[in-house]
Amino acid sequence: MMNMVESVQLRSHAWCVLAGFAVAAIGCSKPPEQHAPPVPVQLAPVEKIDAPLTIGANGVVEPLQTVAVQAQVGGTLDEVNFNEGQDITAGQTLFRIDPRPFEVALRQAQAVLSRDEAQAATAQREADRYKALVEKDYVTKSQADQAQSAAEAMRATVQADHAAVENAQLNLNYTTIKAPISGRAGRLLVRQGNLVKANADPLVVINTLHPILVRFPIVQHDFPAVHRHYAEGNLRVRVVTADSGKVGEVGTLAFLDNAVDSLTGSVTAKARFENKGNVLWPGEYVTVSLDLATQSNVLAIQTRAVMAGQQGSYVFVVGNDKVASVRPITVGRVVGDMTTISSGLAMGEQVVVDGQSRLTPNSRVDGKPATSATQAGSANGAGGPAK
Repeated sequence: MMNMVESVQLRSHAWCVLAGFAVAAIGCSKPPEQHAPPVPVQLAPVEKIDAPLTIGANGVVEPLQTVAVQAQVGGTLDEVNFNEGQDITAGQTLFRIDPRPFEVALRQAQAVLSRDEAQAATAQREADRYKALVEKDYVTKSQADQAQSAAEAMRATVQADHAAVENAQLNLNYTTIKAPISGRAGRLLVRQGNLVKANADPLVVINTLHPILVRFPIVQHDFPAVHRHYAEGNLRVRVVTADSGKVGEVGTLAFLDNAVDSLTGSVTAKARFENKGNVLWPGEYVTVSLDLATQSNVLAIQTRAVMAGQQGSYVFVVGNDKVASVRPITVGRVVGDMTTISSGLAMGEQVVVDGQSRLTPNSRVDGKPATSATQAGSANGAGGPAK
């Protein structure tokens, strides 16, 4: 029989074995499975849009007409009848030059004309009298011919005097300087009291701003298509100013040069804008988009949804299961804040437009509708370029 000590030791060993099995069982059990929280993203659907086929270029604004107003006679500037930067109409009086020297010259020319007209009349009467006397042999024919020549010489002098009077009157008229075109006046290059010279430095420059032109190059590769569409009808032209401000007005292609520049490989073109809001100013640099044609009902997504990978462009597509999957796509043209899609997507599918950097393939997402492409672009600085 086991004594008391052996019995206690046996029970103690049994408890240790049971405790070991319990610890082992606890150590081998799996922890509860934990799921990653959904990634918050913004979604936008695949849409259909009308995509214009455009050609982009850099252009410069130039006035339809520009005139450097000059004085045609010299003298002291008596009056300046407009302000710098003022809108001018054709025929409006701009300057007046001191007319007094020209009034004196006109009166002098008129006096010379009157004197010579009187002498011409006397010479003609003398010639007529000698003509009658030569028939009666009272004077020789040579004397009659001399009298007739003197009369004709005086008639020629009178004609010269008439021209001198007209020239003096014209110079007097030139003392009033009028605007040859309508437009906007630039800065004044002379002031009242200045002495101006004939056909010297300009007094002011006038630019026609309504309508206005935008000059831009068309590369030789694009010229055949532009020329073909230009022959078919008016081509629409859009511009964006240097501060990325879009000009709401649409212009028309008004001019194509008749030769390709061999140095630049381009053809100069000009677009005409009415410029009613004075948005475009001569000398300003702009970005030009020439619309050749419009492709209707093409699939498009917001440009900010497109990601670039080693195998090409792709997007994250979210289905009804709220799982983001990677989808390779073939992109087309950028139209404002949208990009056309040639293949890879179907109408109505939802793509991630914000939050892609936090996604991995097959990530669960918490998708919310995105704002419009324009609003989102201005908020995130990712608006698509205008073409």
